[in-house]
Amino acid sequence: MKTIREPRYRQIAYAIAEKIANGDYPIGTKLHARSTLSAQFGVSSETARKAISILSDLDIVQAVHGSGVKILSQEKAKNFLNQAEETSTIQTLHAQIDNIMTVQKTTIENLSESLATLFEQTARVQKKNPLAPHELLLSETCEYIGQSISQLNFWQTTGATIVAILHNDELVLSPGPYAILEKNDTIYFVGNETTFQNVKTFFYPSSD
Repeated sequence: MKTIREPRYRQIAYAIAEKIANGDYPIGTKLHARSTLSAQFGVSSETARKAISILSDLDIVQAVHGSGVKILSQEKAKNFLNQAEETSTIQTLHAQIDNIMTVQKTTIENLSESLATLFEQTARVQKKNPLAPHELLLSETCEYIGQSISQLNFWQTTGATIVAILHNDELVLSPGPYAILEKNDTIYFVGNETTFQNVKTFFYPSSD
């Protein structure tokens, strides 16, 4: 019923209201004086007075000078407790939302860091391992069919090095400068990050 951050006098007000709602304090009966209530709950007289004031303001009880505190309404005591329960639920939901947002923020930050690390490592691997080959199919529309690698000045023009040629389902590794490029061959080549576009433009200049 009570939230962790509720002040002590409100906790006492809830406890008294709960007894009234449950019928432990019947309508019309009188509670002990504030000094007795303060002793019962182990608080100061001022704290007990504040608790009674809350209930009095809501017409749950009536402080009668010189004769204690009179119980007025069981229904209003129940309403007071219901409202307190709803307030506690709202506070709990706010706390849960704040916690979820904090966790999500941390997760997003961690994800951003991981992505940055991935991009950095990927770039580093590409620089250290430029030998991951690209491939290109030489169709009948490409330039230089029937010419040798040396005739094309391939490396000088594209910056790429041909490391294999797939010809009629036969893979020729490390073809020499005199290897002839034929229609429907697939060439495998290595180079820097601009190599593929250079080679494609070299063989298919009209496609750009």
